[in-house]
Amino acid sequence: MEVRWLDDFCALARIRQFSRAADEQNVTQPTFSRRIKMLEEEMGVQLIDRNTLPLSLTPAGVLFLVASEKILTTVREVKEQCLNLERAEADKLRFATNQTLYLSFYSHWIEQLSGDAELTLDLNSTGWVGSDFVTALQQGDCDLVLCYWHPAIDFLRPLEGREYLYHCVAKERLLPVTALSAQGRPKHQLPGLDHAPLPYISYNSNTFLNPVIADHLRRIKQLSHLLQVTQNSQAISVKAMISNGYGVGWLPQRLLQHGGEQGLVRAGDDTWTIDLELRLYRMRSNVSPRLDAFWRQIIAADLPSAAAAAPTD
Repeated sequence: MEVRWLDDFCALARIRQFSRAADEQNVTQPTFSRRIKMLEEEMGVQLIDRNTLPLSLTPAGVLFLVASEKILTTVREVKEQCLNLERAEADKLRFATNQTLYLSFYSHWIEQLSGDAELTLDLNSTGWVGSDFVTALQQGDCDLVLCYWHPAIDFLRPLEGREYLYHCVAKERLLPVTALSAQGRPKHQLPGLDHAPLPYISYNSNTFLNPVIADHLRRIKQLSHLLQVTQNSQAISVKAMISNGYGVGWLPQRLLQHGGEQGLVRAGDDTWTIDLELRLYRMRSNVSPRLDAFWRQIIAADLPSAAAAAPTD
């Protein structure tokens, strides 16, 4: 049984004439008559008394009319509710960012912004690898991407094209850190020694920070002596390994502030510090009014962008 059959039946019960009811339903009379006949076959009873003029309802038809009107009212109400939900979801801006920025920057930054833009963060994105953010933006799976940026992050190059817009919302620094020894001194200190390289807690190659650190180590004059002992995809995991004394590694400055330094201290001077940007990306072709309003708000916002105070030596 189709819902439109019920609508046809209610129209016929009101108009009491097949041809006029068919016109109201925007179908031919043969099609309309066939639908009413199929409805009666489905119910197993005659609903229309065709021997009267104008047409009338059989006792079963009277009972069925009451039920049909209730069903159609319920269907219309539920359809409107579903459309309202869809419109509400369409009005939200879909945000994607990685776990580190979600924990150390996103929430605090969003709280400082005023306006009526509704943001929904895709928490799945906190586990994505770097190139996943580019793909999600390209395929329209999100409206905004908040991520680290540095010239060495090659997989972000597609977002530098004219079809994308970006805005630098803050600065960040990567700091080399180490745990303290039992004597209260830094357990590891860069650059290390050739015959005794420092155990190095690094990031996976598909993360934002791995190519940044590798590029910096290639560019500085001072040679580092590091022995990679493990790789991690999340800075929070790198931090845990360093905090437990397993080696030296680089952490975003804000993560040290918002997540607690946990006894970590600098493992080297400013030679080993790396500057980053936090960038917000969007598709130029996304013409959502809410997105445009939020974008203008971001550009106009005068929010503090200085990184947090660094751990001391």
